Amino acid sequence: MHVEPFFDPRTFTLTYVVVDPDTRDALVIDPVLDYEAGGAIVSTESVDQVSAYLRREGLTLRAILETHAHADHLTGSQVLRARFPGAFVAIGERIREVQGVFRQIFELGDEFAVDGRQFDRLLVDGEKFAAGSLVVRVIATPGHTPACVSYHIGDAVFTGDALFMPDYGTGRCDFPRGSAEAMYHSVTTRLYALPDETRVFVGHDYQPNGRPLAFESTIGEERRHNVQLPADRSEEDFVAFRRARDAKLDAPKLLYPSLQVNIRAGHLPDPSSPDKTPFLKIPLRLRRPIDGLG
Repeated sequence: MHVEPFFDPRTFTLTYVVVDPDTRDALVIDPVLDYEAGGAIVSTESVDQVSAYLRREGLTLRAILETHAHADHLTGSQVLRARFPGAFVAIGERIREVQGVFRQIFELGDEFAVDGRQFDRLLVDGEKFAAGSLVVRVIATPGHTPACVSYHIGDAVFTGDALFMPDYGTGRCDFPRGSAEAMYHSVTTRLYALPDETRVFVGHDYQPNGRPLAFESTIGEERRHNVQLPADRSEEDFVAFRRARDAKLDAPKLLYPSLQVNIRAGHLPDPSSPDKTPFLKIPLRLRRPIDGLG
């Protein structure tokens, strides 16, 4: 099995193409749709690179897998699905909980379905499925969001925002329905239960201290050297650390655009203007009451 990485430096996101070199079947995990916030401009540079690789290598795209509804980038899943007919888009079944939360936050109304129908497949913890010749096992790894899943494929696991490189740690847990307790158990009892030699491919690399890009470790390295959650750290200690750290983190720059698109499986909101331009909602939050602003 070959894993081809694509890095988006604007959002520090890793997209992976997983390839069976014998059959030329392929999966894509966490594709990126580019979004320039200043002008609200959507473009396809990142997904173009993935598409070009798939075509150049003569690969058959079988599935597009999301580890969760991302809060830092828009997903390019629907662009890939349109370009490679026959591929399906899948995510963990608890996306329905995330949809329910953000339907209220963004006041999307009853017309926005919260049953996951926007996705082609909803995946259950422990489920195994074939995408061409590639066999995927779903591991529920909630904590960052309740819907987070990791994908165990061959000798590798793709952890999304659950587990990062050993010198960075784990994902934040302060989003709605996030849970530091759940993160602790997802990592220590689910991911660390895999064999030490299992390759770990992370969802982001923030390049701490300016080091070069890194995206692959092993379960053994994570268990021994993860700076936030080594295998011998207590739950109480980790939860206290995670909550204190998360309280100091800024919100992701693309939080509101990303979630409105990603809970729709990568579809843009239905155009509501006469010229068919799709619109996003940006809720305003006042730090304190301000005279004249209501």
